[in-house]
Amino acid sequence: MANIKLKGNPIHTNGQLPALNTKAPDFVLVDKDLHEKSLKDFQGKRKILATVPSLDTGVCSLMTKHFNEFGKKHPNCLLITVSADLPFAQKRFCEAEGVHNVITLSMMRNKDFGKAYGILIQDGPLAGILARSVLVLDEKDHVLYEELVPEITQEPNYHKALQVLGG
Repeated sequence: MANIKLKGNPIHTNGQLPALNTKAPDFVLVDKDLHEKSLKDFQGKRKILATVPSLDTGVCSLMTKHFNEFGKKHPNCLLITVSADLPFAQKRFCEAEGVHNVITLSMMRNKDFGKAYGILIQDGPLAGILARSVLVLDEKDHVLYEELVPEITQEPNYHKALQVLGG
């Protein structure tokens, strides 16, 4: 269990992020067209796997747009954002905000992803959705960088993650 905060109040996740130099767990999530995607679908490229509670919040929106800007300059890197939002909402967000360089995935069919990655919030008002985190994975899905943002209302360390990714 990891201790994080929501507006200064303690909340907890179900576990810990995958450790550095370990292989990230596979997953099955849903894309904007309601197709299932697994981590294996993205092998062969370096990637950022970012998790956010909901694209409908300011910080989550900023975070996704920040990675989108990076993606414009680095088309060989995959940028993936996972949230509890329905794929319809994710698609609407991307179209409205001009986010075309980030793949959005939803955990709408189950919470296995959050459990496997140790980022499913267990208590407080956001129980049942994902904590804010960033992982950088290599071409074979080994963890090169991991950050669980300690205060969910704050942005991650973009510079460090992007530096590890190669940008």
